[in-house]
Amino acid sequence: MSEYQYYEFQAVDRPLDSAEQAELRALSTRARITATGFVNHYEWGDLKADPRRLVERYFDLFLYLANWGSRRLAIRLPARLVDARALARFFPDDEIADVRIAGAHAIVDIWRDEMEQDDWDDGAGWLAALAPLRGDILRGDLRAFYLAWLMAVEDGQVGDAEQEPLAGIAPLSASLRALADFFGIDPDLVDAAAAGAAVPPPDAEREAARTFIRSLPEEDKVALLLRLHDGDPHLGAELRQRRLAATGRPPDSGGGQRSAGELRAAARRLAAERHRVATEKAAAEHRRAEAEQAQARKRHLASLAARGEAPWREVEDLVSRRNQPAYEHAVTLLSDLRDVARSQGAEAAFARRLADLRGRHGRKGRFIERLDAAGLG
Repeated sequence: MSEYQYYEFQAVDRPLDSAEQAELRALSTRARITATGFVNHYEWGDLKADPRRLVERYFDLFLYLANWGSRRLAIRLPARLVDARALARFFPDDEIADVRIAGAHAIVDIWRDEMEQDDWDDGAGWLAALAPLRGDILRGDLRAFYLAWLMAVEDGQVGDAEQEPLAGIAPLSASLRALADFFGIDPDLVDAAAAGAAVPPPDAEREAARTFIRSLPEEDKVALLLRLHDGDPHLGAELRQRRLAATGRPPDSGGGQRSAGELRAAARRLAAERHRVATEKAAAEHRRAEAEQAQARKRHLASLAARGEAPWREVEDLVSRRNQPAYEHAVTLLSDLRDVARSQGAEAAFARRLADLRGRHGRKGRFIERLDAAGLG
């Protein structure tokens, strides 16, 4: 299999102008370039630019996938809306992610190498599934970074005594599930983490926001509405941060209640339970299949018994053909007739007819060999 690399960039906060698109076109004549994105894949080649620099200059999201097991997701955020130091608790070292400041932006880069891949994946569709995470992060939902920490837990980079950075990640959104799938995080570990505390219900958050907005001075409200009118893409995130600061509630205080060791143990329990359920299901399916086969066999033998002498005449006809397929068919039919005889208590009569058949066709060595192999001696 040839090497394969997939690159996809997406601009969210502002579209690329024609000059910027021309700059990107100079990097690749094959890429699909629009005002909001750059997509290309390579076989026996590579992108002729540093993706980090492209994110710094043009794009808010970047996804990379290679068929040798490397995956990467970068998210660019307004630095004024991100506490880069607070994010450090999610990334215990530089083995899975880093956070860097580039001008007015904070860029979170998450990656995983040497992933096992059973199925071919061309990379298409992943960024569309993951893109909503950026908006969630700007609204203060940091559970995407918890999943990056969980990846470090799975890889053994986090000690058993270390506590989770958030008190759980329930309920898992479709985008969070997609992130876990994209990086191949152990599903049992993800489910163990999702068993923790849930994020506040939207209704409670909305009521708190309503109370805060009503308390704002009139001039502040006008200024905020003007920014909304002008299309400020970060107004909602900034307003939420102001509300949390005013009410004395930080976006997240960290310090979850469970340790990495407890999460690993919970994941092992979930895996064991899943294995038990799968084993029981497989056993039940096997019993069902056996019962169906037994019923089918019973119907077949009843049908054979109802045919009277016809099956014996068919055996004679098959043996007279003197070829391997006919011999095999005849032996199968005789095996069925033996089972019919057993069910009717007529084994002695069957044995006499079989002996007669063997005596009349004793010179057909191949046929006799097959009878012996089938236990029809």
